[in-house]
Amino acid sequence: MAKVIVIGGGAAGLLAAGTAAQRGNDVLVLERNDRPARKVMITGKGRCNVTNHCTMINELVANVPTNGRFLHSAFSRFMPTDMMDLLEAQQVPLKIERGNRVFPVSDKAVDVVDALVRYVVSNGAKIRTARVTGLLLSDNKVVGVKTEDGEQIPADRVVIATGGVSYPATGSTGDGYLLAQQAGHTIIDPKPSLVPLVCHEGFCSQLQGLSLRNVSISVMDTERYNEVYSDFGEMLFTHFGVSGPIILSASTHMKDLKKRKYEIHIDLKPALSYEQLDARVQRDFREAPNKNFINALDGLLPKKLVPVIVRLVGVKPSLKVNQVTREARARLVNQLKDLTVTVTAMRPVDEAIVTSGGVNVKEIDPKTMQSKLCEGLFFAGEVIDVDAYTGGFNLQIAFSTGHLAGTSV
Repeated sequence: MAKVIVIGGGAAGLLAAGTAAQRGNDVLVLERNDRPARKVMITGKGRCNVTNHCTMINELVANVPTNGRFLHSAFSRFMPTDMMDLLEAQQVPLKIERGNRVFPVSDKAVDVVDALVRYVVSNGAKIRTARVTGLLLSDNKVVGVKTEDGEQIPADRVVIATGGVSYPATGSTGDGYLLAQQAGHTIIDPKPSLVPLVCHEGFCSQLQGLSLRNVSISVMDTERYNEVYSDFGEMLFTHFGVSGPIILSASTHMKDLKKRKYEIHIDLKPALSYEQLDARVQRDFREAPNKNFINALDGLLPKKLVPVIVRLVGVKPSLKVNQVTREARARLVNQLKDLTVTVTAMRPVDEAIVTSGGVNVKEIDPKTMQSKLCEGLFFAGEVIDVDAYTGGFNLQIAFSTGHLAGTSV
Protein backbone atom coordinates (compact mmCIF):
# COMPACT_ATOMS: atom_id res chain seq x y z
CA MET A 1 0.00 0.00 0.00
CA ALA A 2 1.47 3.33 -1.08
CA LYS A 3 1.11 6.57 0.85
CA VAL A 4 -0.19 9.08 -1.69
CA ILE A 5 -0.53 12.83 -1.30
CA VAL A 6 -2.71 14.70 -3.76
CA ILE A 7 -2.02 18.45 -3.85
CA GLY A 8 -5.23 20.22 -4.80
CA GLY A 9 -8.84 19.26 -4.17
CA GLY A 10 -10.36 20.31 -7.47
CA ALA A 11 -11.91 18.11 -10.16
CA ALA A 12 -8.60 16.45 -11.14
CA GLY A 13 -7.34 16.05 -7.57
CA LEU A 14 -10.55 14.53 -6.26
CA LEU A 15 -10.71 12.02 -9.11
CA ALA A 16 -7.07 11.10 -8.55
CA ALA A 17 -7.61 10.71 -4.81
CA GLY A 18 -10.81 8.68 -5.05
CA THR A 19 -9.35 6.39 -7.72
CA ALA A 20 -6.08 5.84 -5.82
CA ALA A 21 -7.94 5.14 -2.57
CA GLN A 22 -10.31 2.73 -4.33
CA ARG A 23 -7.21 0.70 -5.24
CA GLY A 24 -6.19 0.35 -1.61
CA ASN A 25 -3.70 3.20 -1.20
CA ASP A 26 -3.42 5.48 1.83
CA VAL A 27 -4.47 8.81 0.31
CA LEU A 28 -4.41 12.33 1.71
CA VAL A 29 -5.72 15.35 -0.21
CA LEU A 30 -4.20 18.69 0.77
CA GLU A 31 -6.45 21.55 -0.40
CA ARG A 32 -5.61 25.18 0.38
CA ASN A 33 -9.29 26.27 0.52
CA ASP A 34 -11.60 25.33 3.36
CA ARG A 35 -13.91 23.74 0.80
CA PRO A 36 -12.81 21.50 -2.09
CA ALA A 37 -13.63 22.09 -5.76
CA ARG A 38 -14.36 25.81 -5.51
CA LYS A 39 -13.85 26.23 -9.27
CA VAL A 40 -16.29 23.41 -10.08
CA MET A 41 -18.91 25.39 -8.15
CA ILE A 42 -18.83 28.21 -10.74
CA THR A 43 -18.62 26.17 -13.95
CA GLY A 44 -21.53 26.36 -16.35
CA LYS A 45 -22.76 29.55 -14.62
CA GLY A 46 -23.26 27.54 -11.43
CA ARG A 47 -25.04 24.69 -13.23
CA CYS A 48 -21.81 22.71 -13.83
CA ASN A 49 -21.26 21.49 -17.38
CA VAL A 50 -19.79 18.21 -16.10
CA THR A 51 -18.58 16.74 -19.39
CA ASN A 52 -19.48 16.33 -23.04
CA HIS A 53 -21.34 13.21 -24.13
CA CYS A 54 -18.69 12.47 -26.72
CA THR A 55 -18.25 8.76 -27.49
CA MET A 56 -15.27 8.86 -29.86
CA ILE A 57 -11.72 9.46 -28.58
CA ASN A 58 -10.73 11.23 -31.80
CA GLU A 59 -13.62 13.65 -31.34
CA LEU A 60 -12.48 14.39 -27.78
CA VAL A 61 -8.91 14.99 -28.93
CA ALA A 62 -10.16 17.26 -31.75
CA ASN A 63 -11.77 19.50 -29.12
CA VAL A 64 -8.45 20.03 -27.35
CA PRO A 65 -6.49 22.51 -29.51
CA THR A 66 -3.49 22.55 -27.17
CA ASN A 67 -1.66 19.19 -27.01
CA GLY A 68 -4.79 17.10 -27.56
CA ARG A 69 -2.86 14.02 -28.72
CA PHE A 70 -1.07 13.89 -25.37
CA LEU A 71 -4.44 13.02 -23.78
CA HIS A 72 -5.22 10.02 -25.99
CA SER A 73 -4.30 7.45 -23.30
CA ALA A 74 -6.05 9.36 -20.51
CA PHE A 75 -9.25 9.63 -22.54
CA SER A 76 -9.14 5.98 -23.63
CA ARG A 77 -8.89 4.87 -20.00
CA PHE A 78 -11.67 7.13 -18.74
CA MET A 79 -14.27 8.43 -21.19
CA PRO A 80 -17.14 10.87 -20.57
CA THR A 81 -19.54 7.92 -20.20
CA ASP A 82 -17.34 6.61 -17.37
CA MET A 83 -17.58 9.96 -15.60
CA MET A 84 -21.34 10.01 -16.09
CA ASP A 85 -21.59 6.51 -14.61
CA LEU A 86 -19.49 7.58 -11.62
CA LEU A 87 -21.70 10.58 -10.86
CA GLU A 88 -24.93 8.66 -11.29
CA ALA A 89 -23.57 5.99 -8.93
CA GLN A 90 -23.14 8.86 -6.46
CA GLN A 91 -26.87 9.72 -6.85
CA VAL A 92 -26.41 12.63 -9.25
CA PRO A 93 -28.83 12.11 -12.19
CA LEU A 94 -27.64 13.79 -15.39
CA LYS A 95 -29.14 15.26 -18.55
CA ILE A 96 -27.72 16.01 -22.00
CA GLU A 97 -28.36 19.39 -23.57
CA ARG A 98 -27.51 21.14 -26.84
CA GLY A 99 -24.02 20.42 -28.11
CA ASN A 100 -23.91 17.17 -26.06
CA ARG A 101 -23.24 19.21 -22.92
CA VAL A 102 -23.92 17.20 -19.76
CA PHE A 103 -25.43 18.83 -16.65
CA PRO A 104 -26.88 17.55 -13.37
CA VAL A 105 -30.68 17.34 -13.59
CA SER A 106 -30.82 19.65 -10.56
CA ASP A 107 -28.82 22.36 -12.41
CA LYS A 108 -26.79 22.72 -9.19
CA ALA A 109 -22.99 22.52 -9.30
CA VAL A 110 -22.95 21.85 -5.56
CA ASP A 111 -24.47 18.41 -6.21
CA VAL A 112 -21.49 17.51 -8.39
CA VAL A 113 -19.01 18.83 -5.82
CA ASP A 114 -20.69 16.88 -3.02
CA ALA A 115 -20.62 13.72 -5.17
CA LEU A 116 -16.89 14.10 -5.87
CA VAL A 117 -16.17 14.56 -2.18
CA ARG A 118 -18.33 11.50 -1.37
CA TYR A 119 -16.38 9.49 -3.94
CA VAL A 120 -13.13 10.42 -2.22
CA VAL A 121 -14.25 9.92 1.36
CA SER A 122 -16.25 6.73 0.75
CA ASN A 123 -13.15 5.13 -0.73
CA GLY A 124 -11.18 5.92 2.42
CA ALA A 125 -9.16 8.99 1.41
CA LYS A 126 -8.83 11.95 3.75
CA ILE A 127 -9.10 15.66 2.90
CA ARG A 128 -7.22 18.28 4.89
CA THR A 129 -6.97 22.06 4.57
CA ALA A 130 -3.34 22.97 3.98
CA ARG A 131 -1.26 24.86 1.41
CA VAL A 132 1.70 22.93 0.04
CA THR A 133 4.71 25.17 -0.59
CA GLY A 134 7.41 22.64 -1.43
CA LEU A 135 8.25 19.10 -2.44
CA LEU A 136 10.58 16.88 -0.41
CA LEU A 137 13.02 15.39 -2.90
CA SER A 138 15.79 12.79 -2.66
CA ASP A 139 17.86 11.47 -5.60
CA ASN A 140 15.36 12.61 -8.27
CA LYS A 141 12.51 11.04 -6.31
CA VAL A 142 9.70 12.73 -4.42
CA VAL A 143 9.51 11.61 -0.79
CA GLY A 144 6.91 14.01 0.60
CA VAL A 145 5.70 17.59 0.79
CA LYS A 146 6.18 20.66 2.95
CA THR A 147 3.24 22.89 3.95
CA GLU A 148 3.00 26.62 4.55
CA ASP A 149 2.99 25.93 8.30
CA GLY A 150 6.37 24.18 8.08
CA GLU A 151 4.96 20.66 8.44
CA GLN A 152 6.77 17.94 6.49
CA ILE A 153 4.55 15.05 5.39
CA PRO A 154 6.23 11.94 3.96
CA ALA A 155 4.76 10.18 0.91
CA ASP A 156 5.63 7.49 -1.64
CA ARG A 157 3.76 9.25 -4.44
CA VAL A 158 2.66 12.85 -4.95
CA VAL A 159 0.05 14.09 -7.46
CA ILE A 160 0.13 17.78 -8.35
CA ALA A 161 -3.41 18.85 -9.29
CA THR A 162 -3.40 22.51 -8.34
CA GLY A 163 -5.01 23.98 -11.47
CA GLY A 164 -3.71 26.95 -13.47
CA VAL A 165 -3.93 30.67 -12.78
CA SER A 166 -7.46 31.42 -13.99
CA TYR A 167 -10.05 32.43 -11.38
CA PRO A 168 -7.44 32.95 -8.60
CA ALA A 169 -10.22 33.58 -6.07
CA THR A 170 -10.95 29.84 -6.26
CA GLY A 171 -7.38 29.00 -5.24
CA SER A 172 -5.78 28.66 -8.70
CA THR A 173 -2.76 30.89 -8.19
CA GLY A 174 -0.03 28.94 -9.95
CA ASP A 175 1.32 27.05 -6.91
CA GLY A 176 1.69 23.89 -9.00
CA TYR A 177 4.05 25.57 -11.45
CA LEU A 178 6.48 26.41 -8.64
CA LEU A 179 6.29 22.86 -7.26
CA ALA A 180 6.90 21.39 -10.71
CA GLN A 181 9.90 23.68 -11.23
CA GLN A 182 11.39 22.41 -7.95
CA ALA A 183 11.42 18.96 -9.55
CA GLY A 184 13.14 20.31 -12.68
CA HIS A 185 10.10 20.74 -14.91
CA THR A 186 9.72 23.35 -17.63
CA ILE A 187 6.66 25.62 -17.46
CA ILE A 188 5.12 26.82 -20.70
CA ASP A 189 4.24 30.47 -20.10
CA PRO A 190 0.62 30.56 -18.79
CA LYS A 191 -1.81 32.55 -20.92
CA PRO A 192 -5.58 33.06 -20.77
CA SER A 193 -7.68 30.59 -22.73
CA LEU A 194 -11.44 30.60 -23.14
CA VAL A 195 -11.42 34.29 -22.33
CA PRO A 196 -13.61 37.25 -23.34
CA LEU A 197 -12.19 39.59 -25.99
CA VAL A 198 -11.71 43.36 -25.97
CA CYS A 199 -12.87 45.02 -29.22
CA HIS A 200 -12.17 48.37 -30.87
CA GLU A 201 -15.73 49.16 -31.97
CA GLY A 202 -17.63 51.50 -29.66
CA PHE A 203 -20.97 49.91 -30.49
CA CYS A 204 -20.05 46.87 -28.35
CA SER A 205 -20.60 48.89 -25.16
CA GLN A 206 -23.94 50.14 -26.54
CA LEU A 207 -24.97 46.52 -26.99
CA GLN A 208 -23.81 45.47 -23.51
CA GLY A 209 -25.87 42.54 -22.24
CA LEU A 210 -27.24 41.58 -25.66
CA SER A 211 -27.02 37.83 -26.23
CA LEU A 212 -27.22 36.54 -29.80
CA ARG A 213 -28.23 32.93 -30.39
CA ASN A 214 -27.78 30.90 -33.55
CA VAL A 215 -25.22 33.19 -35.13
CA SER A 216 -22.08 32.10 -36.93
CA ILE A 217 -18.65 33.66 -36.64
CA SER A 218 -15.49 33.57 -38.72
CA VAL A 219 -12.19 34.69 -37.18
CA MET A 220 -9.72 36.17 -39.64
CA ASP A 221 -6.01 36.80 -39.20
CA THR A 222 -5.88 40.17 -40.95
CA GLU A 223 -2.17 40.02 -41.75
CA ARG A 224 -2.32 36.71 -43.58
CA TYR A 225 -6.03 37.18 -44.28
CA ASN A 226 -6.84 33.56 -43.61
CA GLU A 227 -9.59 32.10 -41.47
CA VAL A 228 -8.26 30.69 -38.20
CA TYR A 229 -11.57 29.58 -36.66
CA SER A 230 -15.30 29.41 -37.34
CA ASP A 231 -18.20 28.42 -35.13
CA PHE A 232 -21.98 28.57 -34.68
CA GLY A 233 -23.94 29.21 -31.52
CA GLU A 234 -24.31 31.88 -28.85
CA MET A 235 -22.32 35.06 -28.16
CA LEU A 236 -22.68 38.07 -25.91
CA PHE A 237 -21.80 41.77 -26.18
CA THR A 238 -20.14 43.36 -23.15
CA HIS A 239 -18.98 46.83 -22.12
CA PHE A 240 -15.46 45.98 -23.37
CA GLY A 241 -16.21 43.78 -26.39
CA VAL A 242 -17.56 40.25 -26.84
CA SER A 243 -17.93 37.05 -24.85
CA GLY A 244 -20.13 33.94 -24.83
CA PRO A 245 -19.44 30.28 -25.76
CA ILE A 246 -18.37 30.68 -29.40
CA ILE A 247 -16.22 33.72 -28.57
CA LEU A 248 -14.47 31.91 -25.72
CA SER A 249 -13.63 29.00 -28.01
CA ALA A 250 -12.44 31.43 -30.70
CA SER A 251 -10.03 33.04 -28.22
CA THR A 252 -7.92 29.87 -28.09
CA HIS A 253 -6.98 30.42 -31.74
CA MET A 254 -5.80 34.00 -31.38
CA LYS A 255 -2.07 33.72 -30.88
CA ASP A 256 0.17 36.67 -30.02
CA LEU A 257 -2.24 39.60 -30.20
CA LYS A 258 0.70 42.02 -29.88
CA LYS A 259 1.94 41.07 -33.35
CA ARG A 260 -1.23 39.99 -35.10
CA LYS A 261 -4.63 41.51 -35.62
CA TYR A 262 -7.85 39.55 -35.71
CA GLU A 263 -11.33 40.37 -36.94
CA ILE A 264 -14.49 38.52 -35.98
CA HIS A 265 -17.06 38.46 -38.78
CA ILE A 266 -20.53 37.80 -37.37
CA ASP A 267 -23.28 36.41 -39.60
CA LEU A 268 -26.50 37.40 -37.87
CA LYS A 269 -28.61 35.33 -40.30
CA PRO A 270 -26.57 32.21 -41.10
CA ALA A 271 -29.65 30.20 -42.11
CA LEU A 272 -30.27 32.53 -45.07
CA SER A 273 -28.08 33.09 -48.10
CA TYR A 274 -27.37 36.66 -49.20
CA GLU A 275 -30.06 36.35 -51.89
CA GLN A 276 -32.63 34.86 -49.50
CA LEU A 277 -32.01 37.57 -46.92
CA ASP A 278 -32.29 40.30 -49.57
CA ALA A 279 -35.64 38.83 -50.66
CA ARG A 280 -36.80 38.78 -47.03
CA VAL A 281 -35.84 42.44 -46.57
CA GLN A 282 -37.66 43.42 -49.77
CA ARG A 283 -40.78 41.58 -48.63
CA ASP A 284 -40.73 43.33 -45.23
CA PHE A 285 -40.32 46.69 -46.95
CA ARG A 286 -43.20 46.01 -49.37
CA GLU A 287 -45.54 45.07 -46.52
CA ALA A 288 -44.96 48.39 -44.74
CA PRO A 289 -43.73 50.89 -47.37
CA ASN A 290 -44.43 53.97 -45.24
CA LYS A 291 -42.54 52.81 -42.18
CA ASN A 292 -39.42 54.69 -41.10
CA PHE A 293 -36.28 52.69 -41.84
CA ILE A 294 -35.39 52.39 -38.16
CA ASN A 295 -38.82 50.89 -37.39
CA ALA A 296 -38.75 48.42 -40.27
CA LEU A 297 -36.05 46.11 -38.88
CA ASP A 298 -37.74 44.85 -35.71
CA GLY A 299 -38.68 41.59 -37.39
CA LEU A 300 -35.08 40.96 -38.36
CA LEU A 301 -33.09 42.06 -35.34
CA PRO A 302 -33.19 42.41 -31.55
CA LYS A 303 -34.39 45.92 -30.66
CA LYS A 304 -31.07 46.89 -29.09
CA LEU A 305 -29.18 46.07 -32.28
CA VAL A 306 -31.39 48.06 -34.68
CA PRO A 307 -29.93 51.59 -34.14
CA VAL A 308 -26.38 50.21 -34.41
CA ILE A 309 -27.10 48.52 -37.75
CA VAL A 310 -28.94 51.62 -39.05
CA ARG A 311 -25.91 53.78 -38.25
CA LEU A 312 -23.49 51.33 -39.87
CA VAL A 313 -25.63 51.14 -43.00
CA GLY A 314 -25.58 54.94 -43.25
CA VAL A 315 -29.28 55.47 -43.90
CA LYS A 316 -31.24 58.27 -42.24
CA PRO A 317 -33.37 56.58 -39.52
CA SER A 318 -36.51 58.51 -40.51
CA LEU A 319 -36.27 57.64 -44.23
CA LYS A 320 -39.36 55.80 -45.47
CA VAL A 321 -38.50 52.25 -46.59
CA ASN A 322 -40.07 52.85 -50.01
CA GLN A 323 -37.30 55.41 -50.54
CA VAL A 324 -34.42 53.10 -49.58
CA THR A 325 -32.19 52.61 -52.61
CA ARG A 326 -30.99 49.25 -53.89
CA GLU A 327 -27.44 50.23 -52.84
CA ALA A 328 -28.57 51.04 -49.29
CA ARG A 329 -30.48 47.76 -49.10
CA ALA A 330 -27.34 45.93 -50.25
CA ARG A 331 -25.37 47.63 -47.45
CA LEU A 332 -28.03 46.50 -44.97
CA VAL A 333 -27.85 42.88 -46.11
CA ASN A 334 -24.05 43.03 -45.99
CA GLN A 335 -24.14 44.25 -42.40
CA LEU A 336 -26.56 41.51 -41.40
CA LYS A 337 -24.34 38.87 -43.01
CA ASP A 338 -21.03 40.41 -41.91
CA LEU A 339 -21.10 42.51 -38.73
CA THR A 340 -17.38 42.92 -38.00
CA VAL A 341 -15.54 43.59 -34.74
CA THR A 342 -11.80 44.10 -34.38
CA VAL A 343 -10.07 42.35 -31.47
CA THR A 344 -7.52 44.51 -29.65
CA ALA A 345 -6.80 42.41 -26.54
CA MET A 346 -7.83 39.51 -24.37
CA ARG A 347 -9.24 40.10 -20.92
CA PRO A 348 -6.83 39.28 -18.06
CA VAL A 349 -5.94 35.66 -17.26
CA ASP A 350 -7.86 35.88 -13.98
CA GLU A 351 -11.06 36.25 -16.06
CA ALA A 352 -10.24 33.24 -18.24
CA ILE A 353 -12.16 29.99 -17.78
CA VAL A 354 -8.96 27.98 -18.14
CA THR A 355 -5.23 28.53 -18.47
CA SER A 356 -3.25 27.68 -21.57
CA GLY A 357 0.31 26.78 -20.64
CA GLY A 358 1.68 24.92 -17.65
CA VAL A 359 3.87 21.87 -17.17
CA ASN A 360 5.44 20.84 -20.48
CA VAL A 361 3.73 17.66 -21.73
CA LYS A 362 7.05 16.39 -23.16
CA GLU A 363 8.20 15.89 -19.58
CA ILE A 364 5.17 13.78 -18.55
CA ASP A 365 4.50 10.14 -19.49
CA PRO A 366 1.08 10.26 -21.23
CA LYS A 367 0.39 6.62 -20.34
CA THR A 368 0.69 7.20 -16.57
CA MET A 369 0.80 11.00 -15.95
CA GLN A 370 4.08 10.40 -14.09
CA SER A 371 6.95 12.85 -14.37
CA LYS A 372 9.78 11.74 -16.65
CA LEU A 373 12.17 13.75 -14.47
CA CYS A 374 11.19 12.86 -10.92
CA GLU A 375 10.16 9.39 -9.75
CA GLY A 376 6.87 9.21 -7.85
CA LEU A 377 5.64 12.62 -9.03
CA PHE A 378 2.42 12.76 -11.06
CA PHE A 379 0.35 15.52 -12.64
CA ALA A 380 -3.38 15.92 -13.35
CA GLY A 381 -5.68 18.60 -14.70
CA GLU A 382 -5.13 22.22 -15.67
CA VAL A 383 -1.59 22.43 -14.24
CA ILE A 384 -0.55 20.55 -17.42
CA ASP A 385 -0.19 22.45 -20.72
CA VAL A 386 -3.51 21.29 -22.19
CA ASP A 387 -6.73 23.22 -22.77
CA ALA A 388 -9.93 22.61 -24.69
CA TYR A 389 -13.00 24.34 -26.09
CA THR A 390 -16.09 25.07 -24.03
CA GLY A 391 -18.75 22.40 -23.69
CA GLY A 392 -17.50 20.22 -20.81
CA PHE A 393 -14.20 19.21 -22.42
CA ASN A 394 -11.94 20.94 -19.88
CA LEU A 395 -13.59 19.22 -16.94
CA GLN A 396 -13.31 15.90 -18.77
CA ILE A 397 -9.55 16.54 -19.15
CA ALA A 398 -9.40 17.01 -15.38
CA PHE A 399 -11.38 13.83 -14.73
CA SER A 400 -9.49 11.67 -17.26
CA THR A 401 -6.00 12.80 -16.22
CA GLY A 402 -6.99 12.58 -12.55
CA HIS A 403 -8.29 9.05 -13.03
CA LEU A 404 -5.14 8.00 -14.90
CA ALA A 405 -2.85 9.50 -12.25
CA GLY A 406 -4.91 7.84 -9.51
CA THR A 407 -4.70 4.49 -11.28
CA SER A 408 -0.97 4.84 -11.92
CA VAL A 409 0.11 5.70 -8.37
